[in-house]
Amino acid sequence: MQTFNFPENFLWGASTAAHQVEGNNLNSELWTLEHLPGTIFAEPSGDACDHYHHYREDIQLLGKLGLNAYRFSLEWARIEPSEGEFSRAELDHYRRMLSACLEQGITPVVTLHHFTSPRWLIEKGGWLDQRTPDSYLRYCERVVRHLGDLIGAACTFNEVNLPVVLSKILPFKVSETPFWQTAAQAFGVTPDRLGLFQFVADPRMSEIVFNAHHRAYDVLHSGSHPFPVGMTLAMMDFHAAPGGEAMMARFQRELSDVYLEQLRGDDFVGVQTYSRMIIGPDGIEPPPEGAEMNQMGEEYYPEAIGGTIRRAAQVAGVPIYVTENGVATEDDTRRVEYLQRAVRSVAAAMASGIDVRGYFSWSFMDNFEWISGYRPKFGLVAVDRETQARTPKPSAFWLGKTARENKIQI
Repeated sequence: MQTFNFPENFLWGASTAAHQVEGNNLNSELWTLEHLPGTIFAEPSGDACDHYHHYREDIQLLGKLGLNAYRFSLEWARIEPSEGEFSRAELDHYRRMLSACLEQGITPVVTLHHFTSPRWLIEKGGWLDQRTPDSYLRYCERVVRHLGDLIGAACTFNEVNLPVVLSKILPFKVSETPFWQTAAQAFGVTPDRLGLFQFVADPRMSEIVFNAHHRAYDVLHSGSHPFPVGMTLAMMDFHAAPGGEAMMARFQRELSDVYLEQLRGDDFVGVQTYSRMIIGPDGIEPPPEGAEMNQMGEEYYPEAIGGTIRRAAQVAGVPIYVTENGVATEDDTRRVEYLQRAVRSVAAAMASGIDVRGYFSWSFMDNFEWISGYRPKFGLVAVDRETQARTPKPSAFWLGKTARENKIQI
């Protein structure tokens, strides 16, 4: 083994999303969906981790652990709760969050849209409506005007390709469930115009989102304090079973490459990886017999991140941040090993000449995992949701120690 030294300015961080940790995101469409009759959500998000009020101590904890970056999202539904009405109080809240990061020597990386949208946007057709990019641009303009001088880097959208990935993995189509009809009625639209970012695999949505992304790229660069701008993608490490090479290439193109190609010329791409996908001649195959599985039903395969970094570099040709990487498990010893092997895989990719500029673990704390509720545990930090007490896990200390040393054996 040899020692790999990361660059001096390498970002070591953890990630969260506003709806998953802040709590009481009342004006978002997700809050509505969680409370519908027959909802597909295991439970409502409620107070979540109350990060909205505990952000300062959480950011201080992040710094004490030794991490130097924090990726979190701005909640559009808070900032613009009604169409055209912006909340100065909420913008100031996020300004205080950004300042809290900088006070701790932490680089804030913000995501402007992490799955959730204002309810009013969905009532107009959401991400299937051609007017939505204009609304999103107006939001981005307000953000860069009010917060741009404190932002370290920005992701326009989180995982635009996730609905297409889920359409291949899930044994059912959400749009064909009774829940979809109920949701459409709740927002006053027909089922074919229910433009929910997380669940619509319609190619029209991708076109609309990329229209918004490319225009937002310019808007976010227009401030007096420019910062790098990119987008994150959900990426699987594709492996071919015997005879599955042609099918694997098809999956890789449909789920990954067509999106990476859209990001050529951006400042970076955010790679978000948890496991691999094995493809045989007839499609997705199950993990090898006896393989360890995580709480999300995926194979425990830390080295997947190295494969997706290489693919992103090859196709997009831009610098890379690993904006999410982690494992859902109650056994933190498995998370420690996962992180060790994953970070070695990142280092090996960098040693081969790939420009990787940061590594963010998902997630900073155990949180609300969308339709799965609070059962999956991804966090470096445990949260007692009765008392909101935070308890760092051994994995948090391992990642913090590695960040301070800024090196690893490969």
